Amino acid sequence: MSARAVTEDNPLTDREADVLRVTGEGYSVTDIAARLHLAPGTVRNYLSNAMRKTQTRTRHEAARYAPEHDWL
Repeated sequence: MSARAVTEDNPLTDREADVLRVTGEGYSVTDIAARLHLAPGTVRNYLSNAMRKTQTRTRHEAARYAPEHDWL
């Protein structure tokens, strides 16, 4: 599990942050699921939530947005 980001206004859960970190490394949903011991559908749900919270349209945009705002 990851530590919570420094900023107080970080809306991401720890698992959403974990999924975005691995997404940022270029892994597919299936690979992310295997690495984090989650079902692919669960990964997609976390990504969808993170994309909504970051107001981005793709998982890759969300994975770039979060560290730019000190959320990872």
